[in-house]
Amino acid sequence: MKPPTTLLLLIGALIFFAAGKVSSDASDHRYKEGDSVPLYANKVGPFHNPSETYRYFDLPFCVPEGVKDKKEALGEVLNGDRLVSAPYKLNFRDEKDSETYCKKKLSREEVEQFRKAVEKDYYFQMYYDDLPIWGFIGKVDKESKSDPSEFKYFLYKHIQFEILFNKDRVIEINARMDPHSLVDLTEDKEVDAEFMYTVKWKETETPFEKRMDKYAMSSSLPHHLEIHWFSIINSCVTVLLLTGFLATILMRVLKNDFMKYAQDEEAADDQEETGWKYIHGDVFRFPDKILEGSNL
Repeated sequence: MKPPTTLLLLIGALIFFAAGKVSSDASDHRYKEGDSVPLYANKVGPFHNPSETYRYFDLPFCVPEGVKDKKEALGEVLNGDRLVSAPYKLNFRDEKDSETYCKKKLSREEVEQFRKAVEKDYYFQMYYDDLPIWGFIGKVDKESKSDPSEFKYFLYKHIQFEILFNKDRVIEINARMDPHSLVDLTEDKEVDAEFMYTVKWKETETPFEKRMDKYAMSSSLPHHLEIHWFSIINSCVTVLLLTGFLATILMRVLKNDFMKYAQDEEAADDQEETGWKYIHGDVFRFPDKILEGSNL
């Protein structure tokens, strides 16, 4: 009896030791102060055309060292997500004030690429602890000018994160762009850019189970779902209409032929046959010469 007892004690000790080593992570969405919370950059694209999206780092943002692609689930793949590790470090309840994460000299080609994106109202999307984040990458200053050649284009270089938490869980996150921290992209020339971010944490009484209610009721986000269903309905209606038109034409042609053959078979035989009717008599015609082995 001693060996089984010893084995059970050993297994119990291992389970206890493993349980003591378990730390909070993204699997249960519970964190301790200072824990790393997963933040992934997803995609960028024009706000008014949500179906046109690109990878986040297709724009010349600062690429952090050791950037990794997230292993996506089936739902994320079907949704067209392209999750990669983001350049920001938003540890749980760790506040930061105007911290610089990258200094970069933008070349003329990169300035032009950013300017075209700002002109099309490009937005970015990220996920923080499975909560979506949206924000614009820049703005167009028109200053009541009607001539597009006189517009000014600016890139936001300071993003401000405001995160709400309830005890050991993240409830909400908002991203605001500092309107006073800009990079001028109007001219085709090299410019220096210093990208910064600020993190502020606030406590809330909202329970974890209701943290997604805000996104379900929001009307200011890109309407992917509505456009998706509209496209499906439009395609289905088009297919049904084309099928109906084709069926109507075929029924009229075949109906006339059937009526002619039913009324006067002899007259139908005297008529010259064309098209598909030319071979209808050959389908059941017995061959003049039977080849040996044709029945095999």
